[in-house]
Amino acid sequence: MRIAYDWVLAWADRPGGPWALAAISFAESSFFPVPPDILLIPLCLSAPTRALAYASLCTASSVLGGMFGYVIGLFFFETIGQQIIDFYSLTRFFETVGGWYAEYTAAAVIIAGFTPIPYKVFTILAGFVQVNFPLFVVASIIGRGGRFFLVAALLRSFGEPMKNVIDRYFNWLTLALAVLFAAGFIVLNFLSH
Repeated sequence: MRIAYDWVLAWADRPGGPWALAAISFAESSFFPVPPDILLIPLCLSAPTRALAYASLCTASSVLGGMFGYVIGLFFFETIGQQIIDFYSLTRFFETVGGWYAEYTAAAVIIAGFTPIPYKVFTILAGFVQVNFPLFVVASIIGRGGRFFLVAALLRSFGEPMKNVIDRYFNWLTLALAVLFAAGFIVLNFLSH
């Protein structure tokens, strides 16, 4: 795991780092399992003065990826969307989220964009149930932008001390993130019932 962390951190010094961030941000919003924070955080840690630019890129790419997820749900749900939902074993959660959309459309998108809940489920479902597209885009900008700019602002303000903490306690932080990730899936499973 440490090797992967060091490899990702090295992207900040490469010309392709921002492109990789954009690609991951786009893909994660519609079909890819890895959240863009995995690359956003090391990029911001390596170059705190560019943190807000990275957050802007991450937000724009993520919202564009969300639009792609919307298109998948709207036009290609039977051929592509259902396979994505099935691949991640999120069918019950998908059905639960459908109920949330009926009552809290904008709030559901904002919350999904801000939290570690799989955003792709919300983007595909938004297209499938034909959520108002401009509302979906604005809510995505608020949710995703809020999340990525918060991360970037914290890392810009506390970059070097945060990097030192991560370097010193890497194994413990990795374990804590794994526990949070597992807890997220347990919560999703609970909400699906």
